Amino acid sequence: GIEGLAKIQEIMTTLRDNTPAQIGEHKVLKARDYKKDTITDLETGAVTPTGLPNSNVLYYELPDAAWVCVRPSGTEPKIKLYYTTVGTSVEDAAEKQVKLSADFTKIVG
Repeated sequence: GIEGLAKIQEIMTTLRDNTPAQIGEHKVLKARDYKKDTITDLETGAVTPTGLPNSNVLYYELPDAAWVCVRPSGTEPKIKLYYTTVGTSVEDAAEKQVKLSADFTKIVG
């Protein structure tokens, strides 16, 4: 309902205004904000354009080719989280994904 939509907007605004420096044990290297058309290098502060269409999507680049992407659903009052991890095996990558998912879920509440 309306409360759910407001909560989703609050989460996106909070993440947009307060880019996490860490997601669990992972340092955030770069943050992409497709709504603002920016890619921010968190180490140097350099900002470059994404060059892609405007969209309410946030994407966090992490070490070892891992990343987290968050966006509101276009059809339901919920927020969608996507993760990629790389491991030494499928099992290792899956374990890393479960941990990354849990760590990011703590950030968004």
